[in-house]
Amino acid sequence: MTDLFIGSILKLRKTKTLSLSEKHQIFDLWNNEYPRNLKYENFEQFKDYLKDIKDQNHILVLDVNERIIGWYFDFIREEERWFAAILNSEFHGKKIGTSLMEMAKKERSKLNGWVITSNDYLKSNNNVYNSPVGFYVKNGFQIHEDIRLETGKINALKISWEKNIQK
Repeated sequence: MTDLFIGSILKLRKTKTLSLSEKHQIFDLWNNEYPRNLKYENFEQFKDYLKDIKDQNHILVLDVNERIIGWYFDFIREEERWFAAILNSEFHGKKIGTSLMEMAKKERSKLNGWVITSNDYLKSNNNVYNSPVGFYVKNGFQIHEDIRLETGKINALKISWEKNIQK
């Protein structure tokens, strides 16, 4: 595990494995911050989701009380490096997400993800889920308008980032 500090109250922790307590906190974060269409009905479903993912790398954003307020993880899917990220909406606009992505990009040369591009979804608390597409564009990700994920639960576009390699 590696800890890095953001300001005086937040800490980023890198880890390859999650404790049961961390999984529970991330489960709650997921269900509170993602659209309710993506909500896990129970903790066992969430654990099963994580269990089947290859080569997991996690970065946790911890508050002063060591509670998880943000989570980034990357993994291998279909021979590509994919990622997902969640930040408690109370902490949006404070450069925490950017710090999280900068840390992740130092470790990787390429990342792929899915981003919901509309504000048509509601979170579990009935607040609007604000699309993070602008955040990802600001952080150097390319939006692939032609590569879509359309399920009965969500519609999303593929995003990708690749490190500029000077020749």
